[in-house]
Amino acid sequence: MPTLKIDGIEVEVEGGSTVLQACEAAGIEIPRFCFHERLSISGNCRMCLVEMEKAPKLIASCAMPAGDGMVIHTNSDKVRRGREGVLEFTLINHPLDCPVCDQGGECDLQDQYLYYSGDDARYTEKRRVVYKDDFGPLVKTMMTRCIHCTRCVRFSEEIAGVPALGGIGRGDHLEITTYLEQPFASELSGNVVDLCPVGALTSKPYAFSARPWELKSTETIDVHDAMGSSIRADARGREVMRFLPRLHEDVNEEWISDKTRHAVDGLKYNRLDRPYVRRDGKLQPASWDEAFAAITDNVKGKKIAALVGDLCDLESMYALKGLMAALGSDVIDCRQDGAKYGGKHRVGYLFNSGIAGIDEADACLLVGTNPRKEAAVLNIRLRYLSGRGPIASVGEVENLTYPVEHL
Repeated sequence: MPTLKIDGIEVEVEGGSTVLQACEAAGIEIPRFCFHERLSISGNCRMCLVEMEKAPKLIASCAMPAGDGMVIHTNSDKVRRGREGVLEFTLINHPLDCPVCDQGGECDLQDQYLYYSGDDARYTEKRRVVYKDDFGPLVKTMMTRCIHCTRCVRFSEEIAGVPALGGIGRGDHLEITTYLEQPFASELSGNVVDLCPVGALTSKPYAFSARPWELKSTETIDVHDAMGSSIRADARGREVMRFLPRLHEDVNEEWISDKTRHAVDGLKYNRLDRPYVRRDGKLQPASWDEAFAAITDNVKGKKIAALVGDLCDLESMYALKGLMAALGSDVIDCRQDGAKYGGKHRVGYLFNSGIAGIDEADACLLVGTNPRKEAAVLNIRLRYLSGRGPIASVGEVENLTYPVEHL
């Protein structure tokens, strides 16, 4: 395990770590745009420059492997001038439209310019303008703001398994776009909005809806698939505005599916806002008192049972169980397919591996399922597994974004 001295602090890191990770282990923050822990290293932005003794020039800490005996300086005059220069070049073509940018208030470029910039920009020439690309109905593009970090490109190839994004052109004329002007067809496309450090990629359904400082966040759990991904619900007043992922290494890491992200629309549109009672064969608006009276009349003195669906959340099932207990019934079930199993022995309904256990598995057998559609975030872990061992499937032939042997 290499030992480094960073700003006078000795730190020991695991083999294969980078200088940037060693700096973080020492409690020193290094600015970055392109580096991300779950993506491959690209070294595009050069914002993570640090000074290494005996090196002829500043090094990109995200791409430099940590070596034993290295002496690193992260806040010298040379480093500060280097970061100021990188930011000045980054802002040459970046439009100063923060007041109308949806990333305003949670923008990495804003934060890093505040802490690491120098004097005002000296560039007075014309700026590059990139025409809008259509990435589909969920991702809004303003590629003039793009700083070419390529996070979205690496995510689409390495995590989503859909190599739909790429760069065309060179140097100042590089543009990130989809191939053949096709939409970004992935069940995980919304995650590029979270990854983008600027306002080049934003949420199209959420556009111009709210500012982050107007929102109150509540930690909760996703109920749209059986994974139970950790999410954050941001609300303004009584209205839920958006869902964002929370970090949970054992379940969803830091990703969520598009279904989870945009299910917030279901809280706004086509919802029943009042009870209805059927009179003369037609549903008619009623008060809550009339609705509860109608329920009481229909269940009084009758046998009643409850059956819950596959996608019901725990809170709803608990409330239903309480209602059935109050009505004097203990007939509740969730087996819609008539499966014959009891609840006495946990081994009857638990397998030997949890979600995080997939990372330690040697092989996987899929039976009658399409994880790409049914649990897109789980499909990411199966992609990781496909690089280590075989995956076989019993059922219909589907494109799961990784090699599968169909039995």
